Amino acid sequence: MNAVVLRPLVERALAEDLYSGDLTSAACIPAAHCSKAVAMAREALVVSGDAVVREVLRQVDPNVLVDIVVADGVRVPKGTVLWTLEGPTRSVLAAERTALNLVQRMGGIATVTRLYVDALAPGSRTRITDTRKTMPGLRALDRWAVRCGGGFNHRDNLGSGVLIKDNHVAACGGVGAAIRQCKLHAPHTVRIECEVDRLDQIDDAIVAGADALLLDNMSNDVVAEALRIVAGRAFVEVSGGITLERVTALSSLGVDAISVGALTHSVRAIDIGLDFVGPRD
Repeated sequence: MNAVVLRPLVERALAEDLYSGDLTSAACIPAAHCSKAVAMAREALVVSGDAVVREVLRQVDPNVLVDIVVADGVRVPKGTVLWTLEGPTRSVLAAERTALNLVQRMGGIATVTRLYVDALAPGSRTRITDTRKTMPGLRALDRWAVRCGGGFNHRDNLGSGVLIKDNHVAACGGVGAAIRQCKLHAPHTVRIECEVDRLDQIDDAIVAGADALLLDNMSNDVVAEALRIVAGRAFVEVSGGITLERVTALSSLGVDAISVGALTHSVRAIDIGLDFVGPRD
């Protein structure tokens, strides 16, 4: 994970919780008091966020020792110890909620992503990818969690790739016109991807120079027909209405990528608890 991106992200998250200090801990815990705490999986999950834990504790108090027990990307059962903290009790308490909020979301994303990856047909080369439907301000973490789950990332932002959507097509007057305009003005180093929601748009898109097609909200049967029309002339991504149950069938058809907004836009945070286990050794 890029430290240049991670540091200010964690700084903003901590500022929300600590801009006026920790009144409770300051009132009842001596400054010199030290403790040991363990973070435990309270349900099965795919781990993600060890760099986040380290950065949160580094910013709160570098004197807290962080021991990552399970690496990112590992699937673990309920009851697994994920990481331990040893150091000033006030500092551990100050960092607890921010660290858990971030890694619980990341663990939820990684776990759901692994479910989709595991649903791919045996031997399939289809990629499960995320979308830009991420939590504002947390995209870097959401995308890292997808990779921890075995998925791939789509374009990172609006400037990192050309993806012509339905509203671009409407504004330009058609699929072919939108693609030709993009080819005139986009850098030569990027591919041109165009969303199509009808079979009769496919040839127009390919003739205009599309490198990739996004088949939007098409049934499995229509996707199969679309692949027949494409005949290997473009990279094929499917999106819209993607459920876990459809992944095996779609990957069996031979699509190149399946993009799934549900990996990040409505994920449930995984249950991880941080519990004190006694004074620091």
